[in-house]
Amino acid sequence: MKSDEIKKAALKYFTIHGYEGTSLSQIAEDVGIKKQSIYSHFKGKDDLFLSVLKDAKEMELSFYVEYFNIMKKSDPEKMLYGFLEEMIKMFQEVESLKFWLRMGFFPPTHLYNEIQKETDDLQVQQEALMENIFGTWISVGVLNSVDARTLTLAYSGVIVAIMVELVYADNPDRVAEKLAASWTIFWRGISK
Repeated sequence: MKSDEIKKAALKYFTIHGYEGTSLSQIAEDVGIKKQSIYSHFKGKDDLFLSVLKDAKEMELSFYVEYFNIMKKSDPEKMLYGFLEEMIKMFQEVESLKFWLRMGFFPPTHLYNEIQKETDDLQVQQEALMENIFGTWISVGVLNSVDARTLTLAYSGVIVAIMVELVYADNPDRVAEKLAASWTIFWRGISK
């Protein structure tokens, strides 16, 4: 499966150097093939990049689905805080999440529309999943009776605040401080 090997190498280089700083020659050399061989699997650098992006999107979405489905019946405070901790851990360990976050903040200009389409699609799916869970918790009376959409957007705001720290700060203490502060205020606002 050379195309998977190519995408794995591309993921590494795009994550470290961005789109502009990555060449097909680097990727080919990493895989042990000639640059021209990449074209038998992908139309070019843009096609390879978008393929890597879609794989990263699917990985993040499956992380959300798996986590929220497993934790759906657990304590909301434990589940929601645990998700934020798991997201931080994954950003530190999983290359595709690092790539996804960085490309969301620093997309190649000429691929902006395609990246935005994938980002919007992921956001809609993530929010639908969270809104469903918040709605369930509201209906059984374990959270304040704010509507599920408002809770979803507020929680998404906490997630984005943490992502910004992960992308820009590269300081675990600052990430931990942001998580603690954001969580304290968020949980105080939604808990009974």
